[in-house]
Amino acid sequence: MNRLLARVFAERQHHGRTDLEAVETGLRAALHQAGAATLTELLRCEAPAADQHQVPCPCGHHAQYQGLRSKPLLTVVGPARVERPYYLCSRCHQGQFPADEQLDIVDTESSPGVRRMQALVGQDAPFDHGREQMKVLAGLEVTTKAVERTAEAIGGAIAQRQQQEIQRAVQLDLPIVVGDPIPVLYVQMDGTGVPVVKKETEGRKGKTDWQPAHTREAKLGCVFTQTASDEKGYPIRDPDSTTYTGAIETAEEFGKRFYLEAWKRGWSRAEKKVIMGDGAEWIWNLAEIHFPGAVQIVDLYHARQHLWELARKLYPNDEVSQKAWIKTHQKRLLDKGKIEKLVVAIRSIHSTNPEVVDKIRTEADYFETNVERMRYPKFRRQHLFVGSGVIEAGCKTVIGSRLKQSGMFWTVRGANAILALRCCHLNGRFEDYWEARRAA
Repeated sequence: MNRLLARVFAERQHHGRTDLEAVETGLRAALHQAGAATLTELLRCEAPAADQHQVPCPCGHHAQYQGLRSKPLLTVVGPARVERPYYLCSRCHQGQFPADEQLDIVDTESSPGVRRMQALVGQDAPFDHGREQMKVLAGLEVTTKAVERTAEAIGGAIAQRQQQEIQRAVQLDLPIVVGDPIPVLYVQMDGTGVPVVKKETEGRKGKTDWQPAHTREAKLGCVFTQTASDEKGYPIRDPDSTTYTGAIETAEEFGKRFYLEAWKRGWSRAEKKVIMGDGAEWIWNLAEIHFPGAVQIVDLYHARQHLWELARKLYPNDEVSQKAWIKTHQKRLLDKGKIEKLVVAIRSIHSTNPEVVDKIRTEADYFETNVERMRYPKFRRQHLFVGSGVIEAGCKTVIGSRLKQSGMFWTVRGANAILALRCCHLNGRFEDYWEARRAA
């Protein structure tokens, strides 16, 4: 520290200026060095008393004290060392360090504080970017692999805890959620493909015939509330009310996960319950199983997209005719909730092109299946949202921006771990998880 200050004063005398950033960085390094030395002293355990030379072993016998053992430990103030008692069982030959469990450093050379940092940077950006952040912001040298392993380990622990909660929910052991009534509570669902390593797609068909799959679908759900609408009657989403949950898993598994999130958010206290999504069959199957009685709404913009796809099929390379057809069928029928008339109009279209005929039948079936979910004027009179923009944005911000960047290929386990960690952080629950972990 004294040498650093001497260099600062010498530079000022010689150049007449001070490089403040260099001084800041140097002071931080000096303080870290002093802190690490102090921490090393604090982490130097005394040899146990004679009557504490043995501890219970999981095999049912006792492990005997063998002496003090030291290992390096990266802490938030830099590299330190911890010296603690080591015990060995003569029967099963299993060694143990009880102090490691107390300090939460079992099978790791990073302190809880450092692992917490690695988890936060790992859920936010590519792991190598996280390594750079650790160096620049915290002055800590870690490897990209260390950030990856730590983030996925903590995300995996969060995912495991979620599975335990889901199992309790399946047994109807749901948490009691108290609070004021919620005027309107929305649940929205969607799915998006996540690029995965080859072994995760074996035996799965791709989007193109005869081509293997390159992605696995991650299902995402969001819950948010609405208390008011604006002067024109348009609904206003309550600020900071959106939470997310998601994973690469079957629709059946996701349904249980999503129901638990909705319950936590006050599903039982909601005066009006609304479920929204596109026309995917799995969404409405889950709605019937887990959210019976809720108002069901097909996203208006997805419905419009279906009309546009049909228009392009009917009038390829003819934008004028496409727009004229859309004006009649969207503005006059779809947007006004006259879905039965829209279905009749679509089915009355004649074509000799087999592809067009197939498209006509597919889209007519789509609208006919979702008739009651497309009563948009009725929903607007109730000041409800008719678009699922929240979950659309969620797929991009929660999943896409982290898991779908160029060159990324995930294992399902790794993707689910990061997704669990990311949702936990975005939902404002990471500190709660860390406190619970500390208290365990």
